[in-house]
Order: sequence, then structure tokens, then C-alpha cells
Amino acid sequence: MRARHAFALGLALGAVGGYVWWTREQARHRQALYHRTPLRRLAALGWLSGQAGSADAVLLLREYLEWEQNPVLQRRARRLLARFEHALA
Repeated sequence: MRARHAFALGLALGAVGGYVWWTREQARHRQALYHRTPLRRLAALGWLSGQAGSADAVLLLREYLEWEQNPVLQRRARRLLARFEHALA
């Protein structure tokens, strides 16, 4: 029973630590949308997804989609673009 509690506590602390790390990475790399590292571009998209949709963000995402080669990041950007366009309509 004690081992289960320790495991659950470790799992919860790991999840919280991961969430805090990823939140900081998103804020740190918010301007790295065109960076050569995909993880930084993913962080920038994550930061952008937490923002309110705007006409500038829509234009930025359309331009980004023309540039991006990674299919995973393209898919995420398309979903974000659709959400922003829907919010502005």
C-alpha cells in the first residue's frame, strides 16, 4: 500500500513538473514559429493557441502553413487557424 502511494505521488509530481516545464517552454519560445527545431515551433504554436484569435494571428498562421514542412505541425496549425477563423466569423 505504501509503494502505491509513493508511486501515485511520484506520478502526480511528474505530471505537475511536466506541465510547468511545458508552460515555461511555450512562453520562452513564443517567437520561435520559424525556428529550425520542430519542438520550438511546437512550443510557439502552443503559446499561440492560448491567445485570443485575431486577424494578425490568422495571417501569421496562413503564412506559416505555406512555410511549414512537418505534417504534424501543419495539422496543429490548421486546427488552430480554423479555430481562430471560426472565432472571428
